[in-house]
Amino acid sequence: MLVLTRKVDQSIMIGDNVRIVVVDVRGDQVKLGIDAPRHIMVHRHEVYQEIQAENKRAALKKEIDVGTLEQALREARPNVKGEA
Repeated sequence: MLVLTRKVDQSIMIGDNVRIVVVDVRGDQVKLGIDAPRHIMVHRHEVYQEIQAENKRAALKKEIDVGTLEQALREARPNVKGEA
């Protein structure tokens, strides 16, 4: 882990397009501003962990049987002209 010391209004760069700025320091809290392109997701660590856990839960869900789904949809809607 790289550890840096910065003061308010000083920043660090990650790659060529992510900038992290120290906005404020009060007691044991540090406010950071993050300037990154929209395609780069930025989350607090606890939110990131929840997203990862939800993705794992979704991946473990039973796959949908497309044939059963198709049959259920046909039964749920009235016959459309031209369908058998």
